[in-house]
Amino acid sequence: MNTAFHFAFKVKDIESTVRFYQDILGCKKGRSTKDWVDFNFFGHQLSAHVSENRPPLDFCGFVEDLKVPIPHFGCVLDPKHFEIIKERLQKNELDFIIKPQNRYEGQHGEQQTMFVLDFSDNSLEFKSYVDAKHVFVEN
Repeated sequence: MNTAFHFAFKVKDIESTVRFYQDILGCKKGRSTKDWVDFNFFGHQLSAHVSENRPPLDFCGFVEDLKVPIPHFGCVLDPKHFEIIKERLQKNELDFIIKPQNRYEGQHGEQQTMFVLDFSDNSLEFKSYVDAKHVFVEN
């Protein structure tokens, strides 16, 4: 089964959201109104909705020795696209909340990962597995 994932989330405004997802990440903008905007997020549908009631970050997740923000969302990319996104984020001088790094070295699930905030403080993680078939393999 080949299906696209849909995710709706809160943002502070449309302008900064378009700048982050379209201009920086390179996601194609879809339908929009003054209150929401859709993006093609690496083959998946993101729907960003303006809200004054956005939750604060909570670094309550623990992965290896890293405290990670929950909730977060993102995408598993091939190594080439991981590097492209990393370079776009660096070129636009975005601060990584977890810098690009290798995790699970030498194990099933070895991966590059990085976390960044969009302009509404939503946390995103981008990953790239050394072996893509290990995405769902237990250690």
